[in-house]
Amino acid sequence: MTAPSRPATGRWTRAGRVVTGIEIGVAAAVLVLLFALVLLQAAQRYLPFEGATWTGELARYCLVWLAFGMTGVLVTRDGHIALEMVDLIKNEMVVRVIRVFACLTVAVIGAAFAAEAWELVRTQWRLKSPALEMPLSWLYVLPLLGFVSTAVRGVIAAVGFARYGVPETAPTVVAAE
Repeated sequence: MTAPSRPATGRWTRAGRVVTGIEIGVAAAVLVLLFALVLLQAAQRYLPFEGATWTGELARYCLVWLAFGMTGVLVTRDGHIALEMVDLIKNEMVVRVIRVFACLTVAVIGAAFAAEAWELVRTQWRLKSPALEMPLSWLYVLPLLGFVSTAVRGVIAAVGFARYGVPETAPTVVAAE
């Protein structure tokens, strides 16, 4: 018995593409900011005056934003940590059950992280970062959005695997040259 084919287009698919585009755009902006900050830090070493201490702090925050802000996109693109050996199992139903379980586990963990990030956004507004004097609650906004995205996309992926099965993908084999 073959799984029904996935619908190619639809309102939700377009909305998902828009959200993914926004998340990738924000991540690209953060990456450019991180690159500029690192270049500024390197240039400050050779300048005759004292450098700005906030550049290192903001660069570290950019790493946090980049890492946790993109988790939802990784779930959608199947780029998160996965056991690819499971896909080699011949029984389609076993693979489907394992993938649904894995996606639901990712969704639950994403929701738990989102709840904790929300608590940090809600309670850390009084604390300020040392150099920037930025409210620390701002630090947790992008991770919160990333974890919400992870939870939602994990549930969507689980429903997709349960309903349509695991899509056929070409095996990733590196040819010896």
